[in-house]
Amino acid sequence: MIRNLAAYQFVPIHDPDLLVQSLRVHCVDAGLLGTIVVADEGINCFVAGMPVAVGGFIDWLKSDPRFAAMPVKLSDSDSVPFKRLRVKRRREIITFRRPHIVPSTGRAPSVSAQTLSRWLKAGRDDCGRELCLLDTRNEQEVAHGTFAGALTLPIAGFTQLPEALEPHRASMQGKTIVSFCTGGIRCEKSALWMREAGYENVLQLDGGILGYFEQVGGFGFHNRCFVFDERVALDPELTPLHR
Repeated sequence: MIRNLAAYQFVPIHDPDLLVQSLRVHCVDAGLLGTIVVADEGINCFVAGMPVAVGGFIDWLKSDPRFAAMPVKLSDSDSVPFKRLRVKRRREIITFRRPHIVPSTGRAPSVSAQTLSRWLKAGRDDCGRELCLLDTRNEQEVAHGTFAGALTLPIAGFTQLPEALEPHRASMQGKTIVSFCTGGIRCEKSALWMREAGYENVLQLDGGILGYFEQVGGFGFHNRCFVFDERVALDPELTPLHR
């Protein structure tokens, strides 16, 4: 059995090149494959290997105070869904090209998976407002599945979201907007940007779709969640399309 780890943390990284080197050495020694991105704004990890190796990597990473509280998402597969290890430094851990949006200095308000599930069953939030679930992922990802009734956008990349969303501004007024993505990382930036751009009642789904699957299952979600590896997509039980 192979264990798959997805984790990210927006936190100031003052030694990104040194961190890249340390991560690469540790992953090679542990036999882990996957992709890790490091930037001044934080870290984004997708790695896989034997369960004991992944567990050791998590313990090692969380021994660094910067990552001690980093949430992790785990799932299993029959084989490693990555062909190689890539540890690299970039300008952003998720490209948005709005450098003034800095989640490490303060998150947008979030909603838990349990609360969103309850709201979906009620058809309203706790204030009685109608919900607008905003899918911040691209068209390729959305094609594999999304929340029922979610607002999806005709975008090929995350940088296109602000312009694609603007025509929907009026229809979103008076609603509680819940932005979501695969694991939460795009929600972090999109929710902050939306609040700055004047959208009201904006929340992010804490943990994204994968966190929702892990915590409450698939209520309100249709089909599977696309993932960026050879598993292709996961169902609400976190079972991969290709094992």
